[in-house]
Amino acid sequence: MQDEINGKIVALSVRTAENGSRMTARLLQAAIRQYLKEHEQRKIRDPYTHGKQTISSLMKQNVQLTNIEVTDQNIRSFERIARKYNIDFALKKDISADPPRYLVFFKAKDVDVMTAAFKEYSGKQLSKDEKPSIHQKLEQALQKVQLLNQDKVREKERGLER
Repeated sequence: MQDEINGKIVALSVRTAENGSRMTARLLQAAIRQYLKEHEQRKIRDPYTHGKQTISSLMKQNVQLTNIEVTDQNIRSFERIARKYNIDFALKKDISADPPRYLVFFKAKDVDVMTAAFKEYSGKQLSKDEKPSIHQKLEQALQKVQLLNQDKVREKERGLER
């Protein structure tokens, strides 16, 4: 929570000279530039990346890793959810199995967050399976239109015979 607040609010204090000079736009601009410069240097000192990474970069962080097996081909949707939960993870494709499976490696301390992300992911996958595909919906709509057109043609034919 504190990191989110730090990311949104910046407290900047500037001390002006003792001889009565005022805070000017140039002085404020220079102070903000100095802050941004130091902020960028702090980013460079933090060598760890976040989100999707390689297994070796996860191991360099000196934390215990855990993995979960995923057999679904649609792994991109999981990546979106992992980014949403701010999880550091690595994907490894195991091609030795007949349908290729994926191993998702993540930090062991993130187990609770990872289970929440997987619950959301599996819920989305189940809801996708229950919904009919767009192709099926289009096919059904096309059939309805064809039936309506046939009925109109029949009514016109009946009207001409009378």
